Amino acid sequence: MALLMDGGRIPPRWLEKKPVRPARSQDRYDSGAECVEIALINNMPDAALEDTEMQFMELLDAASGEIPVRLKLYSLPNVPRSDRGQQHLGSFYLEVDRLWDSQCDAVIMTGTEPRQPDLRQEPYWPALTDVLDWAEGNTASTILSCLAAHASVLHSDGIPRHPLPDKQFGVFESQRVLDHELTRHAGRPMGFPHSRWNEVREDALLSCGYDVLTKSSQAGVDLFVKQKKKSLFVYFQGHPEYGVRTLLKEYRRDIKRFLRRERETYPTMPQGYFDAAATQLLIEFQETAGAHRREEQLVFFPEAVVAGSLQNTWQSSATCVYRNWLQYVLTKKAETSVFAAMAASYARVPRKRSAVS
Repeated sequence: MALLMDGGRIPPRWLEKKPVRPARSQDRYDSGAECVEIALINNMPDAALEDTEMQFMELLDAASGEIPVRLKLYSLPNVPRSDRGQQHLGSFYLEVDRLWDSQCDAVIMTGTEPRQPDLRQEPYWPALTDVLDWAEGNTASTILSCLAAHASVLHSDGIPRHPLPDKQFGVFESQRVLDHELTRHAGRPMGFPHSRWNEVREDALLSCGYDVLTKSSQAGVDLFVKQKKKSLFVYFQGHPEYGVRTLLKEYRRDIKRFLRRERETYPTMPQGYFDAAATQLLIEFQETAGAHRREEQLVFFPEAVVAGSLQNTWQSSATCVYRNWLQYVLTKKAETSVFAAMAASYARVPRKRSAVS
């Protein structure tokens, strides 16, 4: 089923890849019970903004199967943006205030690169928490990725995130620790990419009523959930939406920061991601870059050769979880529609007047 997009707001990179049809009012699935309507609130920094929207579109397209999915793109205010980033948002994104009166079944919200040690000091914090509060009572389910997941548990339950000694970076295998409809038919083990400097801990989550579904011996808690009013909140500390080259791009970006002396230490190589030949090439580059610490060294970074050996080992797991999630949202939407129809029918039944003695 083709992904439906809101009106003419279809990013050109996706149009080049897929023949996406704009959603119009006359479409059969425009707002019917058979269609899942999703708000994607993309807060990623400018360097990853367009890549992230593509990743989620590709994942939703692969997971949707026969379920029509209508997608609208939204942005939070006060996330730092360049002129180019603002122009892209103005062309293809809606302001988040437009969300309050929308017919939205589910929300997906990404994180962004933090600039404050306390997330509550970030300039976008009030808008982010407004979305979280609204989603609890107005959606069937809400997906929160990485920093957005950390922000949500901090806001609703006061659960802090803890700095890690090094970046949690790579593809980590997770084991299912609790049966849930979101992980039905998923393989064992499940592996997802992670890229973060902080974590929320299992004991704190469990004490506040969260259900941990998957966790890794190396990366800790991966996927966890909690029912909040009407909405099932779904949390990923990792990034199942990542494309095959995303971690490579992040690694190259971190190396560039090292060469420009924006960070003191050479970045750790992502785990579980490169094969032996690619790893050796990257070790050799690291030795050269460390001895000749100049940005010009990046021209020798073996990106093309390494990229050719990469495999998306997490794609099947990510598609399975998102397919289960879409089916969950559709089922909850149908249940709500049936209940509303029954309530309306009951309201139309004439009442007999009681006899007056």
